[in-house]
Amino acid sequence: MDSPALSLTEWVVLALLAEGPAHGFALARLTTASGPIGTIWQVPRPLVYRALDRLTDLGLAEPVGTEPGHAGPQRRVLSVTAAGRSAAADWLVRPVDHIRDVRTEFLLKLALIDRTGGDPQPLVDAQADRIRPIVAALRQRCDTAHGLEQAVASWRYETAVAALRLMESVSR
Repeated sequence: MDSPALSLTEWVVLALLAEGPAHGFALARLTTASGPIGTIWQVPRPLVYRALDRLTDLGLAEPVGTEPGHAGPQRRVLSVTAAGRSAAADWLVRPVDHIRDVRTEFLLKLALIDRTGGDPQPLVDAQADRIRPIVAALRQRCDTAHGLEQAVASWRYETAVAALRLMESVSR
């Protein structure tokens, strides 16, 4: 099965839901500034609910019941489907394509893997393999570029090297 085209918010909500049935309010708490996911990347509550609706529409999540809300309406509890669980598991070990995504998507994946007690090494190894040729290409570009192009190439090179050092540090 091809991986569904989901936004980063939808992937995060799907991975959180794969941990066990939950309602939107509980998931939104995890993505607040003080939540374990929100310390990396915050998702406003309305976007969590929108993501749950889309995941349900795509057949990746389904309602499994309700529970009373605290001074509010009943809360709809959802669970991932088999397709949702498989998609989340595949996404969690897939390296990010761009160095700029290491700061958000990669770190989110590490946090989500950690939450379940999973092994981050397959993701870390795949990510390092993805970054090494980028570092080599950027090194060559630094050696041949001039002026502003050299400054930009140097910035990109140093950022890629830092990302690779992160992979090595996480591996230890």
